[in-house]
Amino acid sequence: MITMMTNPMNLGLQLMGEMLDLNKKLLQGTNTLLSIEDVEVDPTPKELVYAEDKMKLYHYQPLSEEVIPVPVLIVYALVNRQYMMDLQQNRSVIRKWLEVGLDVYIVDWGYPDQMDKYLTLEDYIDGYINNAVDVVRERSGLDQINLLGVCQGGTFSTIYASLYPEKVKNLVTLVTPIDFSTREGLLFIWSKYLNIDNMVDTYGVIPGYFMNSGFMMLKPYQLMMDKYIGLLENIDNPDVVQDFLCMEKWIFDSPGQAGEAFRKFIKELFQENRLIQGKFELGGRPVDLKNVTMPLLNVFAEQDHLVPPAASKPLNDAVGSTDKDMISFPGGHIGLFVSSKSQKMVAPAVAKWLRDRS
Repeated sequence: MITMMTNPMNLGLQLMGEMLDLNKKLLQGTNTLLSIEDVEVDPTPKELVYAEDKMKLYHYQPLSEEVIPVPVLIVYALVNRQYMMDLQQNRSVIRKWLEVGLDVYIVDWGYPDQMDKYLTLEDYIDGYINNAVDVVRERSGLDQINLLGVCQGGTFSTIYASLYPEKVKNLVTLVTPIDFSTREGLLFIWSKYLNIDNMVDTYGVIPGYFMNSGFMMLKPYQLMMDKYIGLLENIDNPDVVQDFLCMEKWIFDSPGQAGEAFRKFIKELFQENRLIQGKFELGGRPVDLKNVTMPLLNVFAEQDHLVPPAASKPLNDAVGSTDKDMISFPGGHIGLFVSSKSQKMVAPAVAKWLRDRS
């Protein structure tokens, strides 16, 4: 039997070549990082049309000669920042919607501080959202506008549509939790055991870094290690580095949570699941999902680790709408907004659905 031995000299030369290639890649990556002075996010032009406390309402400049007459108001979650929907020009569902003729407004919740710790869900929904809706209605000269809610903002928008159906022409929910009884996602399991009273009484405003660390623990390997390995493998590619830095800026741009609003959201929705059961109240008024009678489009992501489909899909059976549709997206929570697949599938589908009903 003859054993083939590797020539030590050849092996040494191979390792030396790989080390030189790695050093060259790292050097190019260093030059790439040094050449990026700042990371531009939220690039689509918009104007401030209303402000109240920390909340701001923006109107995007149209990008189409033919604009659909019924405007769309986007309500994002209180957690993280709304510019996820307009992260970069090539990864922007908002820009895609503007290009096909939607007239888009968006709520920017800002950054709560200790002065805001007593803000309630009533302040957010009956106050800020209702005032923003009225501003858009007045500017458009219409009694009803389209409401599009994202994640927690979708929950808020659904509650709002139940209480103010006369102001909402069409309702769109994206990756929105409605039935909080599911145990398919760690977030829904952990939340059942949170001592939310101690947290709110201690912090007043729940720090953004506290919330962010919890989200990262949901997928620790992918969110704390794998992405950095992927960066190193592509460190010499300026486009990959730019995309990575934009995403990192958004991930760690985490506003705090106004304590009283957060307390009610966790206790009565996550822990007691009152909304889908018809037991949730806002300002002393029962929130009956059967009052949601306007057309509904419910969009969920099949691999969503934050809001699993089981938390979103029950909405269609709970509402009183006769015109109701559902779109299933083969991706994750964030991929719904930034992936190339989303640009080709979800954004056009939502725009067409709204156009047909506006």
